[in-house]
Amino acid sequence: MGKRILAMLLFAAVLGLSSVGLAVDAGHERVTLGADLTLEQRAAIYKDFSLEEGRVKELTVTNKEERAYLERLVPDKKIGSVALSCVYIKTLEKDAGLFITSNNINWCTNEMYKNALSTAGILDAQVKISAPFPVSGTAALTGLYKAYEDITGEKLSDLAKSAATEEIIVTGDLAQMLGSVDASTLVNELKLILDQTAKMSDDELKKEIRSIAKELNIALTEGQIDQLVGLCRTLEKLDPQALKERVQSLTKTLQSMGKFERFISDAFTNIKKFFGAVGEFFLKLFK
Repeated sequence: MGKRILAMLLFAAVLGLSSVGLAVDAGHERVTLGADLTLEQRAAIYKDFSLEEGRVKELTVTNKEERAYLERLVPDKKIGSVALSCVYIKTLEKDAGLFITSNNINWCTNEMYKNALSTAGILDAQVKISAPFPVSGTAALTGLYKAYEDITGEKLSDLAKSAATEEIIVTGDLAQMLGSVDASTLVNELKLILDQTAKMSDDELKKEIRSIAKELNIALTEGQIDQLVGLCRTLEKLDPQALKERVQSLTKTLQSMGKFERFISDAFTNIKKFFGAVGEFFLKLFK
């Protein structure tokens, strides 16, 4: 009987966790839409975001605004002349983490967005990124910056925004050859030692990059190493300790989520066993 009571209490605990999760104040929301969407495309984006138009404050992003961060990093043809990327952001409670989903984004990955947003100083938020048809997704960062600044009433550092944009471009270029996970891991490893790289010459930094890549079993070209050196030099201008803490925080959040998922799995296994035992009890009772 003791085990059955324990299972029932565990079931109640799981239900309680679900209720608490639903009751948490979600914070502030914003939608940013590309200025060149058609009416049909706008409707499709709102449907993708599962939002009723007008319920959340809407902002507009122009191609000129997108170019402010992309022109020196991305070929003109890739930027284009229209703004189509759209984002939805909802702020979450402190230390909740970043949760990213995307649709019609064929170059930037959710992990790349997460790391770049952390660099820019955007933390603890649910983010949805979408477009009316497949696009690279790099311009979506501009909309996220604008939405977050409107929510907080404070301007993000221009240097941090430019660095985050450069980070997602470099990571994306690497991902085409290495895969998103390896590319993001490599960049994050460098973000953890920026206080050290700042004291290195370019040649010393290249040697360090090769060493980290070797540990990760990653092969880099000289061109890729040069890209990473340039990114490090940009990131070093920010607060190295803050960037390190953000990387560690993202890692910690992922680890915590893994533990929670294992807990839920174990809980439902015990619940299944409990109800199985109840069923067997009544079968025996009425035989």
